Amino acid sequence: MKSSLAILGCLVAGILVSAAHLLPAFLLRSEVAAGVLFALLFLVGVGIGGKPEMRELLRRLDPRMALVPLVAVIGTLLGVGIISIALPGVRLREALAVGAGFGYYSLSSILITQIRGETLGVLALLANVLRELVTLVASPLLARYFGRLAPIVSGGATATDTTLPIIVQCAGAEYAVLAVFSGMVLSLLVPFLITFLL
Repeated sequence: MKSSLAILGCLVAGILVSAAHLLPAFLLRSEVAAGVLFALLFLVGVGIGGKPEMRELLRRLDPRMALVPLVAVIGTLLGVGIISIALPGVRLREALAVGAGFGYYSLSSILITQIRGETLGVLALLANVLRELVTLVASPLLARYFGRLAPIVSGGATATDTTLPIIVQCAGAEYAVLAVFSGMVLSLLVPFLITFLL
């Protein structure tokens, strides 16, 4: 949870520094943000490809495991679609794109900012950080009342890293591989779904 709060702190610090005009002008250019985005996408690929459990995961892959990230995608987009009705000023496709971050706030917020602007990008950041925080706090209740797959689906893309310890604690160690698999699939889908939706 500390890392999520640190992200929010960095966001607030960035807003304050920019509002006070303390940044050099070249940092505000869209080319700089695009360069950072491409570097982030490269590092996502390195992170996924460099995971030591990747080969073991692929070797033990059961076709039924694909249903977990599929349920996460369908449930997220359906839930966001319903919630978008109550969000004035946010179109359905924009709301779906925010939901398609699946908790991957750093990548989704940058992509959405590049495509649709800062306002929707900040909404994506806050919504996806909130998804991670809810998973960290509510996983025991999710596992108890909705089954041991619920924390994995709730964690979305974060099930590979930040929410994995609480998922394993609440669902059991035997669900760790499934959580990593689901999180990796959702992480890979984020840039494609957001680009498609917007």
